[in-house]
Amino acid sequence: MATGNAAVSEAVCQGSTVTLSGEAGAPAASSGTFPVGTKLKVTNLDNGRAATVTVSGPSGSCVLLNDAAFETVREPGKNLIRRARVERVGGGSGAPSGKAGTAGPAGAAATAGVRVPPATGEVVCQGSTVTLSGEAGAPAASSGTFPVGTKLKVTNLDNGRAATVTVSGPSGSCVLLNDAAFETVREPGKNLIRRARVERVG
Repeated sequence: MATGNAAVSEAVCQGSTVTLSGEAGAPAASSGTFPVGTKLKVTNLDNGRAATVTVSGPSGSCVLLNDAAFETVREPGKNLIRRARVERVGGGSGAPSGKAGTAGPAGAAATAGVRVPPATGEVVCQGSTVTLSGEAGAPAASSGTFPVGTKLKVTNLDNGRAATVTVSGPSGSCVLLNDAAFETVREPGKNLIRRARVERVG
């Protein structure tokens, strides 16, 4: 079956890293690049394992795998695939699934009882989700949008918590937080921030 796909698939999102959303359910993916219904084949080039998944919703990455899909391609103990090949193998016509504003108003949280200060920097990557890389070390981030050295402030609009981090390397997302940075803004048990405000502050 894989050889059949090879003849018709289109390699996309070259250089993207792939991580997991922390969401349960049957193997699936979310994407800010491809519309719902698109079939993507994700291959971990470090171990040769692959998963073919259908985009079921928006995210801030080229492809963000749910837990079941990521489990089929991961290396033990790693929550990030740095060397991934992403191929579009079918489905999905129309606009990308990620739309600006899907994370709610950039300047305020809509969740009752949560007060979020107004933005002080330039709001970027509107509609992006934010997840974690699984990497250790002092709080930091990687980004496929901003160069190394850029300072980004990430606010979780569901709890009002924020982290300001410096981009230290590339990824396939607007911003991908390492474990220490994500821990400061996460909600317990969640590995994905669906309603995030990202600001460039330096």
